[in-house]
Formats: sequence, C-alpha cells, structure tokens
Amino acid sequence: MVQRKEIHDRVLAATSTDELMAFYGEWAELYDHDLIDELGYVAPVMAATVLQQHLTMAEPAILDAGCGTGLVGEVLHREGFTRLDGLDYSTEMLARAEQKKIYGTLLHEDMTGPLDIADDRYDAVISVGTFTCGHVGPTGLYELVRITKPSGLICFTVREQAWQEDDYHRVLTNLQTQKRWQQRELRPAPYIQDEGSTCMIGCFQVLD
Repeated sequence: MVQRKEIHDRVLAATSTDELMAFYGEWAELYDHDLIDELGYVAPVMAATVLQQHLTMAEPAILDAGCGTGLVGEVLHREGFTRLDGLDYSTEMLARAEQKKIYGTLLHEDMTGPLDIADDRYDAVISVGTFTCGHVGPTGLYELVRITKPSGLICFTVREQAWQEDDYHRVLTNLQTQKRWQQRELRPAPYIQDEGSTCMIGCFQVLD
C-alpha cells in the first residue's frame, strides 16, 4: 500500500487528468481517513462555515463541485442542508460519495471544460480542494458563475501555492469588472494542518 503522504504528493504533482484520476482511484477507499484523521484537512469545515454564514435563503439547492468522497457534503448535511448535488470526475470517489446517501444527484463531470448543467441551476455552489495544484485552474470559475442563479453564492478554496502560481486574483478581478459577481468574503485560512498549508477562501455573489 502506497503511503498516504506519497499519494498526496503524487496527486499534487499530476500532469494529466488520466494520471490524476488513477491516483484518486487508488486513494478513494482511505481518502477520508487519511485526509481528515491523519493529515488534518480542515478546509471542508472552514468553507462550509463561510457559505453557511452568507446563505440567507431557505432550503437552497447547492452543488458540491469537485465533491470527491463527500467531505463537504457531510458537513453541510449535518447543518441541515438537504438539497445537495455532487459533481466529480473520479468514478471511484463518486462511488464513495454515493454510499453516504447525502446527495440527490451525483454528476460525472470534468471541471476543466464546459459542464453539462443548465444556466442558473443552483442557488449556491461550493468547491473545496478542487482549485489546487494540478487540478482545475482559475478559468473553471466561469462555469460555476454560469450555473449559479442571480444573487446566488459561490464559495471556494484555492490552495495558496496555486493562488500564487495560477494568477487567480486576475480572474476574480475580471469577473468583478465584468459585473458577473461581487465579493462577499475573501481571506486566508488553514488548509491541511499536518503540512502547515494554507488556502484562500472566497465567497462571491453572482449578479443579475
């Protein structure tokens, strides 16, 4: 069995989608234990808390974009959010998420390209651990804006290394300049405690 730290490092260093999916397929069974119990992955709780603080509507329809095994969905479900859909590109991760019975629909989609989801579909979208090294780049945010209803919320994390290397600030600013969304919150936060990594957590409201 490949050690959890080695798999995690390989995931971050992946150079193709096929390579990345192979690593996630290998890791799916122990993913929750390794990340939460062993590595101290706190981003799901941090981001879910931020989204909850800004949500004002009753029973919002929420998409967990890049849901993996459902770590974020579990947090939201415990807080009473039951209209949850999940989206991921790893079939093994989606299978683990399905076992938790917290999602209404699970979608097999690649966030590096166009999503097969209607415009203005969701009241809120949350994406944790997806905008990171070797995964989905900042242009993926445009699709999240498209599928979110006007006045809806998009909450996401960006690993600090990816934030610096992939120029996320430019894309966030472009979306504001184009009046596609407005910032509700953007701040640094802990990401994975064992490695001392941090992320940026953003919460933006989609404009009409």
